[in-house]
Amino acid sequence: MEKRDAVPLWRASRQDEVDSAHVYRAIAEHRGGGDLYARLAEAEERHAARCVEQLRALGAEVGALGPTRRARILAFLGRRFGPRFVLSALVRDEGAAEVRYGTLGAAGIAIASEENNHAALLRTRLPESSSRHPERHRLGAGNTLRASVLGANDGLLSNFSLVMGVAGAQLSRTSVLITGLSGLLAGAGSMALGEWISVQSSREYEEHELDVERRELELDPAGEREELAAIYAGKGLSEEDAQRMASAVLADPELALDTMAREELGIDPQARGGSPWNAAISSFVLFAVGAILPILPYFFVGGLAGIAASTALSALGLFGIGAAITLVTARSWLRSGARQVAFGIAAAALTFAVGRLLGTTIG
Repeated sequence: MEKRDAVPLWRASRQDEVDSAHVYRAIAEHRGGGDLYARLAEAEERHAARCVEQLRALGAEVGALGPTRRARILAFLGRRFGPRFVLSALVRDEGAAEVRYGTLGAAGIAIASEENNHAALLRTRLPESSSRHPERHRLGAGNTLRASVLGANDGLLSNFSLVMGVAGAQLSRTSVLITGLSGLLAGAGSMALGEWISVQSSREYEEHELDVERRELELDPAGEREELAAIYAGKGLSEEDAQRMASAVLADPELALDTMAREELGIDPQARGGSPWNAAISSFVLFAVGAILPILPYFFVGGLAGIAASTALSALGLFGIGAAITLVTARSWLRSGARQVAFGIAAAALTFAVGRLLGTTIG
């Protein structure tokens, strides 16, 4: 690869490593973080140092470099809410880094292998990670950040469309306001109930899986030891070390169940899917936060002024939601925000037109 092509790639890789190290350090400060993320931060800092070495070897200037705005936001979320809140974004970042390093010759390929190991390790901690158990235990929990953003988006988009439909029918300000508030309460209540049922069902399923695993440990400890040894071997341990670690773990029944739950099933025995009440309350609040925006102006004005103000406020909310989604996708925040506004305005325009048509016809 020519120098003019390699320098930008090494610069981009260095920025990624600085960002990842910053986020991992923040996650390590959370009670759900710990030594794993501190070690990952140290690894990313070593990678950043290698990038500096490569840039200097290519004759490129190397100055001080801090984390990007996206990395600072992810770090705040990880420090405040824990690793599961940002894990899917980190897995994507590790995968993208691996691909880029793969184009940078022998020096890059060496780092790419480590990035691949990081991504594989993080995937085992994703709530939706696939099990390696031959009986295919399953899990069902979505990414928290994505769910939060989409919850607010559902509330905003559905109530914006509803309000515009009623406003299109040329009903009074009071009628639009009552309809919007009813839509907020109905939608938020429905979301909360659905989330409670989903999380409670997930908890019950995970409890069943733990019971199954507990019986397997009691009835077939040798087979479980071989499965755990295979997991450790897959992480890079030698066969001898993997067998020794597996035997040590299974010597303690409580430790064995905890370890098999985490390593084989991807279940945190202490969390077990989270609290259904917390999920229900957060879903209600997030939906309501989005749904309140289109009806706020109607507390003060109606008619064309209400329609204009509701549209403007909803557009700002939609743009913010679209920009927030890029924390997970790492795409352009401007493009994502504009796309969200375009779709939202199109949906609202459709219901406004239908409302105007029905209002005129019925009237």
